Amino acid sequence: MLQIYNTLTRTKEDFHPITPGEVKMYVCGPTVYNYIHIGNARSAIAFDTIRRYLEYRGYNVDYVSNFTDVDDKIINGAKATGEAPLALAQRFIDAFMADTGKLNIEPATAHPRASEMIPEIIAFIQVLIDKGYAYAVDGDVYYRARKFKHYGALANKNIDELEQGASQHTATAETARKEDPIDFALWKGAKPEEISWPSPWGAGRPGWHIECSVMSTTLLGATIDIHGGGQDLEFPHHQNEIAQSEAATGQKFVNYWMHNGFVTIGDDDEKMSKSLGNFITVHDIVKTVDPQTLRFLMASTQYRKPIRYSESGLKEAARNLEKLRIARDSVAYRQATAAAGGDPAITAQVMALKEAFTTAMDDDFNVQNGLAALYELTKLMNTYAAAETVHADSLTLLLATQAAWLLIFGVEFKAQLLDADIEALIQQRNAARAAHDFATSDAIRDQLAEAGIVLEDTPQGTRWRKND
Repeated sequence: MLQIYNTLTRTKEDFHPITPGEVKMYVCGPTVYNYIHIGNARSAIAFDTIRRYLEYRGYNVDYVSNFTDVDDKIINGAKATGEAPLALAQRFIDAFMADTGKLNIEPATAHPRASEMIPEIIAFIQVLIDKGYAYAVDGDVYYRARKFKHYGALANKNIDELEQGASQHTATAETARKEDPIDFALWKGAKPEEISWPSPWGAGRPGWHIECSVMSTTLLGATIDIHGGGQDLEFPHHQNEIAQSEAATGQKFVNYWMHNGFVTIGDDDEKMSKSLGNFITVHDIVKTVDPQTLRFLMASTQYRKPIRYSESGLKEAARNLEKLRIARDSVAYRQATAAAGGDPAITAQVMALKEAFTTAMDDDFNVQNGLAALYELTKLMNTYAAAETVHADSLTLLLATQAAWLLIFGVEFKAQLLDADIEALIQQRNAARAAHDFATSDAIRDQLAEAGIVLEDTPQGTRWRKND
């Protein structure tokens, strides 16, 4: 039985999806005013790994992750660059998709944007006003936090403990407009020359918290199975989502709240943050670090635990990946001389390891114990590959099991082409070009490029080199 640690209850709970065989999952995405740092990447990788394991277990996962494309940081960034706010946001959305693609993070089922759901946001806010949970003041709309009975439960604090912290993050002029310092903005009245949309309360834009409530309930329904994000989002963001959503719908918002741990930098475990100036963007890292190595490092720690990002950690991840690759290659090499059928002893050992892997991952996605099973599989692969006699079905079982488990961690080993294979493909491409079959020619070039082979067409012929 799969168990998930629920932040709201502070306990591991058996996972029972709302609809058998299906999972509705929402994960908070980035505010797109810059390239994502490895803290953002950690959250994206953690929940992509969770999603992939749920799919491995046979669930159909409807996965929604948003882009906050309307925000003070975006507006300020656009002023600095001279861009329109939505143009700046689009630039960094494109960068996000490119960077996460390199990390083999699957795109969400839907990537909604705040700017594209303004009518739904306005209608949602109006429901809260009609129910007495929100009020308008001088073009702004605020949520009455104290009216929500369990406000603060997600952070395991009462509302009086949270009031002082809320006041510290609110401007004095805004505090004066509120009925209570802990009330939070649903709609912000427009300032001169800022991006805005018309609303019943005047021109303005949505607050940060409201967009996720609207996107989740609109795309996934009033109640969802899993809501995820970083630990820093527990309060106020996720608590405010609960208050807004349950007040509007009258139903439980989320059944399982999941929060990933932070990233620390270097061997002294200093927490990464933009305020400390020690954040590192994925866009810069992948210029010098193999993206697959970075992905494996970040996916190799259980999602609730902190991750240490360091050169030594990257080197260890690279060494472990190479061991896994060698085992794969050793088994694949024996396929050409394998006997027919399968080896019952190998089948039994693989089945036992599959049970160990599933037991580990079912325990709140305990990837460390899951990796222990993977490394035991690696030993078995190396031992069997060195055996005098091997069987084709057993080789296939070993390769398929390793590939399926690695895919959960976002790792896919591409088949390496031999020099003779490369030369043969180049000859096929040359023949296609001579016949003006440019579709085939381009397809072969793309195939070689995917394998890391760069072609150079010269007057003397086509040369190739490996893109290291």
